[in-house]
Amino acid sequence: MKFWVGVTDKNWFEFLRVRRPDEVNFWQPTPLPVAAFLEPGVPFLFKLHSPHNFIVGGGFFVRFSALPALLAWEAFGEKNGVSDYQALKYRIQQFRNAEIRGDPEIGCNVLNAPFFFADKDWIPVPEDWARNIVRGKTYDTAENAGLKLWNHVEGRLGHLVQAGMVAGHAARYGAEYLARARLGQGAFRILVTDAYQRRCAVTGERTLPVLEAAHIKPYADTGPHVVSNGLLLRSDLHTLFDRGYLTVTEELRVEVSRRIKEEFENGHDYYAHHGHRLVVMPESPAERPALDLLRWHNQTVFLD
Repeated sequence: MKFWVGVTDKNWFEFLRVRRPDEVNFWQPTPLPVAAFLEPGVPFLFKLHSPHNFIVGGGFFVRFSALPALLAWEAFGEKNGVSDYQALKYRIQQFRNAEIRGDPEIGCNVLNAPFFFADKDWIPVPEDWARNIVRGKTYDTAENAGLKLWNHVEGRLGHLVQAGMVAGHAARYGAEYLARARLGQGAFRILVTDAYQRRCAVTGERTLPVLEAAHIKPYADTGPHVVSNGLLLRSDLHTLFDRGYLTVTEELRVEVSRRIKEEFENGHDYYAHHGHRLVVMPESPAERPALDLLRWHNQTVFLD
């Protein structure tokens, strides 16, 4: 098994360790992936900047996405490891060592089920860790250094699971991990955004700041954080969908409620989409809207 050890800031680690979130954004100041081999479910460990040469925790990789910093903040909030958006921009500027104008694009490594070791359980970096490593390094359990390191991590992780401080993790990767893991709200938003190629499913709108990941069945009603329970919608359409003025049928056609006209004496722009098929769909059949969830929305939420 290959896994990644990423270099991070001690302040980022300490900020998150006390909060024990269900997911984190291991962000980087430049929008470039750290490693091509990473797929959902692969371990992604945290190594602190020198002189703190220790492995101090980790998580399980979900997705890399290059995003505007504001969208990263809206998706993950304090799970970015900072207290607010201005603090995030300030940290990006520090790492880039250059003045930032507007909303910078950053690299976002979305990690699920993060774990944070107590100081006494920090693991010294392997002997082959070079001082000039800036971003991180790949290890493989098929090699001695990687196997030794992962055995240390697995032992500590097992204690955290027993203590109820972190959820157990099954060794599944790729699409199977995304289908089985308990993902967070931030991961859901990024996965849905990327699955719909950053375009509104109804209109094809590409303006990213106004696009939102809508749950077909809300999480509060036991709807899962999986792509097949999501639609990427323009913000006004998301509002109408959640309130029942718009739905998507099992034939993947948009249906607009007559109640918009009755209640608001308006809605011409929305009725223009009535009866039309979705214009954007995920490429993977497994990520397309689940028919049973669409049926639930049609029968339970839609204002007929």
